[in-house]
Amino acid sequence: MSQTTQAETDPRLIVEQGVAARVATIAEPVIAGLGFRLVRVKMSGLSGCTVQIMAERPDGTMTIDDCETVSRALSPVLDVADPIDRAYRLEISSPGLDRPLVRRSDFERHAGATIKVEMAVAFEGRRRFRGLLLGTEGEAVRLRRDGAAPGEASEVLLPIGEMAEAKITLNDALIAESLKRGKAQQRKARLDNEARPARKPKPWHDTRRNRTDNARSEHFRPNGKSRAAQHEGE
Repeated sequence: MSQTTQAETDPRLIVEQGVAARVATIAEPVIAGLGFRLVRVKMSGLSGCTVQIMAERPDGTMTIDDCETVSRALSPVLDVADPIDRAYRLEISSPGLDRPLVRRSDFERHAGATIKVEMAVAFEGRRRFRGLLLGTEGEAVRLRRDGAAPGEASEVLLPIGEMAEAKITLNDALIAESLKRGKAQQRKARLDNEARPARKPKPWHDTRRNRTDNARSEHFRPNGKSRAAQHEGE
C-alpha cells in the first residue's frame, strides 16, 4: 500500500489546532514520504519554544536512527516554510509508552490498555474519562470507565473525532512489558553482531533512551532564515 493510500485509509482523527496544525500540515507529507506516520505535533513554551513532533513506523516502532532520518529531512522544509515566528527547538521523538492515540488503528492496536480521554465538547455532561479500552465500534471507542457514579453506565461509547486528546496511562504491567521487549531487542542485536564478520571498530557515540522508552533527535532552530544548527541526539 502506498503512503498516500495508507494516509487516506487510516487518517488521524485527533488533530492539532493553531500553529501546531500549520506545522503538522507541513510535516505530515514529508514524514509519510519517508515511510513513517505523523502521530502528533505539540508546542511547548518551557525553556524557550520546543516543537515536538512524534512519528512512528506503521507497525508502531521508532528508533533513534529513524528520528534522525526524519529530522534531517524535515528541518530544511520547515526552514523554507517558516511557520513559527521565533526561535525554537525541534524535537523528533517516538510516541513512548504513554503514547497519544490519534487514529482508529491506534485504539484497535491498544485494546486492553488503560487510557485517559479528554473530549473537545462535553459528552453526557463530562469532558474527562479514564478506563479500560475495550475496542472500537465504527468511528467511536468503547471504554469501561473507572469510578462510574451510581446510576451511570459502566461503559461509554466515545466518538474519536470529538476527542481533544487520548493517551495510554502508564502502569506496572506496561513498563514490565517494555523492559522485556527491550531486553529481547538487545539480545537479538547482540546475536546479529556476533554473526557478522569482524570489522574495524567505529568511534563510539552516546545514544540514550529516556525512561518512557522514547527515542529522540533534537535540533535548535534560531530565528531567521540562516538557521545553521547544532545537532544533539539523545
